[in-house]
Amino acid sequence: MLDEYRRFWPLTCRQIFYRMVGVHGYDKTETAYGRLCHHLANARRGNIIPFDAIRDDGVTTSSMEHFDDHDDFLRHVRELGEGYTRNKLVAQDVHIEVWCEAAGMLPQLYRVAEPYSVPVYSSGGFDSLTAKKRLADRICAIEKRAIILHLGDFDPSGVSIFDAVAQDVEAFVMADRPHGLVSVEFERVALVEEQVVAYDLPTAPAKASDSRSKNWSGGTCQLEALPPDVIADILKAAIERRIDWVQLGQDQQAEDHDRMLISGLLPAPNDGEDS
Repeated sequence: MLDEYRRFWPLTCRQIFYRMVGVHGYDKTETAYGRLCHHLANARRGNIIPFDAIRDDGVTTSSMEHFDDHDDFLRHVRELGEGYTRNKLVAQDVHIEVWCEAAGMLPQLYRVAEPYSVPVYSSGGFDSLTAKKRLADRICAIEKRAIILHLGDFDPSGVSIFDAVAQDVEAFVMADRPHGLVSVEFERVALVEEQVVAYDLPTAPAKASDSRSKNWSGGTCQLEALPPDVIADILKAAIERRIDWVQLGQDQQAEDHDRMLISGLLPAPNDGEDS
């Protein structure tokens, strides 16, 4: 199963669990999930499964942009020039962002969004007032219509938080926008009820402890129940519906030209390294 989805690595343990449930008849219980996580951890320790295949972040770090010496800095600058990429959203009529509940899925979503310069964020703290205001401030600073594509679980809390965030951010934007062309639109890309039905995804009853469950009908489902390739296709289609393809083509050509000019301005690999 990991080999089948190799191009979407790293997968989260929850994604692996739902593929095991849906395709291989694995028990859909929290006990079975815990057992699978235990086996996956041991398989990684024993080099049976590559560490790069699974993402299970648990540590937050702050990196430092320090360099060993002058030559190390020049190497860094050359690498930046060789990998130069133009922000293809700047000239688009709309600003697009992707937000996802599951932080572990960000690398998968980034690979889909990166060709269009669409940023991807984790929405784990999306319901905080500070996060909402920062998003609204960013939209106002960009000064054009913004579209927020959201991916999250299909359950009472997930849907309720999404609706509340959309209302709050829109209110902040409307209050602070510099002119009338600035606006924000939220689109729930996944997971929605139609997708749960269409892909015959496993569901569970809404949690009785969740106060929002009293107004919820039917089962709940986690985003990771969708196969990684299906999630990628859904997100790609959502982005491409909003893209001006003529402008994107012009930016791609300009990017190639810019990279050539930048390479000509950078010091040659041995410049200054022997001194």
